[in-house]
Amino acid sequence: MAHRLRKGLALLTLGVGLLTPTLAALGQDAFAAWRDAFRAEALAAGIAAETFDRAFEGVTLNPRVLELDAFQPEFTRPIWEYLDTAVSQTRIDGGRARLAENMDLLADLEARYGVDRHVVVAIWGLESSYGAVRGDTYIIEALATLAYDGRRAAWAREQLIAALRLLQEGNMEPRAMVGSWAGAMGHTQFIPTSYTQYAVDYDGDGRRDLINTHADALASTASYLAAFGWNESANWGFEVVLPEAFDFAVAGPQSMKTMGEWRVLGVINADGAPLPNTGEPASIILPAGAGGPAFLVRENFRVIMRYNNSTAYALGIAHLADRLRGRAPFLGDWPREERALSRGERVELQRLLAAAGFNPGPADGIVGARTQAAVRSFQQARNLPADGFATVTLLEQLRAEN
Repeated sequence: MAHRLRKGLALLTLGVGLLTPTLAALGQDAFAAWRDAFRAEALAAGIAAETFDRAFEGVTLNPRVLELDAFQPEFTRPIWEYLDTAVSQTRIDGGRARLAENMDLLADLEARYGVDRHVVVAIWGLESSYGAVRGDTYIIEALATLAYDGRRAAWAREQLIAALRLLQEGNMEPRAMVGSWAGAMGHTQFIPTSYTQYAVDYDGDGRRDLINTHADALASTASYLAAFGWNESANWGFEVVLPEAFDFAVAGPQSMKTMGEWRVLGVINADGAPLPNTGEPASIILPAGAGGPAFLVRENFRVIMRYNNSTAYALGIAHLADRLRGRAPFLGDWPREERALSRGERVELQRLLAAAGFNPGPADGIVGARTQAAVRSFQQARNLPADGFATVTLLEQLRAEN
């Protein structure tokens, strides 16, 4: 009950034009009470009182952060629209310019960490448009707001403690800690726990400054990828063509086969070349279902997903890196006529799958691995191509059966 009341008060602050100052003040009062309780928790975790008080000076409940966290756009962008932006010609040109400008730095990072410079620059490009868009939200306020009443309050509390530790260590002044509304900061958008564990003082000035020093940020990104197992002798994967009789049920990020096994099944490179007949494990992913391009992905693709656990993001980084090194666009056609499901429709899809005896996980509107697996199981049970792709047609069939 207390949580529901707190959430109601917080959400009331969003409609600023509709609320009286008294209602808005109630939300801020509840936040202030939470802040005082959290102060005791932070001090028990080793944060000095002076550090906490300086960091929280002037911090209030941030309605914009709550709005962005609680309300997602009604329609999500299909992956082809995401890639149109992520791997635009402007971003490619910008990345190639940054590669030339930072040639010595990137060569040194490649030698130190064994991570492909094109991937590091691609992350820089997608995360902050090569440093041009780093965010201007005060990280302490953003994380405090999310820890008070966000979807991932426990996660945000952990990040907030880590952010306070960074301030206590003298990495930066409090109000210099700015970034995205979700708590990430710097040229390559590190969350505080990643900043603590993987950030690097590349320029040797005694501070790990990922916000203002792009060399520190790029070195930290290479450090992060190396820590999660980047293989310098392999690429992320490549586009492939599937045989006509391909069993889509064996595709998906959790379905691993060797290169040689995929070759026996008739999978070939998109340019017509045969796959290498090796024992290296790989997966086939179908980010737009059976009607779109297919990709064979290796372990390095999974390492990119440790940076951001999204297939679309990882494919955007991988493809931008390839374009930066001069490779061609994807050859397969995307099903651009396919309408993306709205958030409400995705929630409905998950509820109908659960009612039909499949387990998509919580009805949160996020079509992740569990929901995709449930879609695939439903498709298999109905003798449909089991590509795990949630479509309007699939939703209509589920509606008809319930």
